[in-house]
Amino acid sequence: MQATSSLPILEIDGRVATITLNRPEVANRLGPDDLAEISRHLETVNAADVLVLRLRGTGKYFCSGFDIGKIASGQRGPGFEAMANALEDCRPVTIAEIHGGVYGGATDLALACDFRVGTSTVDMFMPAARLGLHFYQRGMERYVTRLGLNAAKRLFLTAERIDADEMLRCGFLTEIAPAETLRQRVDELTATIAGLAPIAVRGMKQHLNHFARGVLNVEALAADMRRASQSEDIKEGALAWKEKRAPRFAGR
Repeated sequence: MQATSSLPILEIDGRVATITLNRPEVANRLGPDDLAEISRHLETVNAADVLVLRLRGTGKYFCSGFDIGKIASGQRGPGFEAMANALEDCRPVTIAEIHGGVYGGATDLALACDFRVGTSTVDMFMPAARLGLHFYQRGMERYVTRLGLNAAKRLFLTAERIDADEMLRCGFLTEIAPAETLRQRVDELTATIAGLAPIAVRGMKQHLNHFARGVLNVEALAADMRRASQSEDIKEGALAWKEKRAPRFAGR
């Protein structure tokens, strides 16, 4: 475990990592030091044999975004875009475990994750226009590619708050779980993904995101397909299927 004061905490257990936002007294809002710490954690995770990364918050809220007080003082938090992009681009499959509210830049933090599991009481809004803030490129891109243009326009251009049902309908939430079993559901999803073939999972995660953004590298895709087809994992997967048992993938 890595922890400094109330900065985000990183825990790694085998192929599963968890980053926990750790400022519950201020709804887990993020300052420049938090952004730097999350970025460092992502570098650590990328260098480790991690297949699943969970993002969660302590206290009542998931996250209230970048510290508005910093914006008012002229600190627009250029590190926020870099951190959110690094989260989207990181090697493991990512799961946002969402409870309470998810506001402002935190909505993009969640959208940068591959899965977003929330409870029926969560809500969200994007107040950029209310603050006079023009949002950054890849954040808007994530909204459009994940939620569609109409939903992105509604959320950015009205700053309206939407509830869990609407979040599920527009694609912000991957699924809704009962509040009392949210952690259990995320653990189940984590176990499912962690039991799959690492080479195939990491490659497909990356290329699916590139498809969505229109930046697919065809040569890199072909190379990853070849690597998977020549791996020990594909042999183990076929053998486990034949023997009707769970596969034991080594990531080789």
